[in-house]
Amino acid sequence: MLSLKGKWALVTGASRGIGRLVSLFLAEKGCNLILQSRDIANTKEVVKKAEGLGVKAVPVSAELSELKTVETMLQEIDQLNVDVDIVMNNAGLQVGYREDYYKTPVSDYTTSFFVNTIAPMMICYHFLPKMIERGFGRIVNTTSGIRLEPEQAGYSASKAALDKVTIDIGSKLDGTGVVISLTDPGWCRTDLGGPKAPNAPESALPGVVVGAFIENGKSGRLFPAGEFYNMSLEEAVAKAENMN
Repeated sequence: MLSLKGKWALVTGASRGIGRLVSLFLAEKGCNLILQSRDIANTKEVVKKAEGLGVKAVPVSAELSELKTVETMLQEIDQLNVDVDIVMNNAGLQVGYREDYYKTPVSDYTTSFFVNTIAPMMICYHFLPKMIERGFGRIVNTTSGIRLEPEQAGYSASKAALDKVTIDIGSKLDGTGVVISLTDPGWCRTDLGGPKAPNAPESALPGVVVGAFIENGKSGRLFPAGEFYNMSLEEAVAKAENMN
């Protein structure tokens, strides 16, 4: 299992829910953090907790539906002069549930694709060449297990697109030292998942982070958090190493 001590990780959607939990989990492993949210004030508490664990933590802001702010954020991160070795593309947006799905508005698709597909891929495209040049990197893109629900077409289609591009890019990374993978947290009681979700956010750990710790160099795999419930990180990584 990889040690991430002293490395830098960018976590999107870091102010709350699973993104917050992922950030503090990585901090406990000695990983320095760049924490994205819509407003840097939103991650003030996470920064304080991470620094209390002995790592560096830098807040950055971007509204992922406004791609110019994503570009500005990436430029700001470059100015930190640190090597971003891990990217956890956790942030996502789930638009309204459309019972009358034949009236799904176009905006469901455009907004979903900006936040759930285009913004995370902009981040991937920005950091991947630098990771390949250094011979090391881990990217984990968060997907969804939603299927057969046209009521959520914009959301599920945007996540399916993210799956496709992640797997396709992964096919080009053999032997580079860079691994890109997918994770599905499951239906959790977060702002996105809602209060009726069956799973606590904590149940997504350690499954949602195993892609950052694997060593076998295989890209394009999906690691559903439910496969790793109640496991230690070491157990989860060992299982992930053997998954197809």
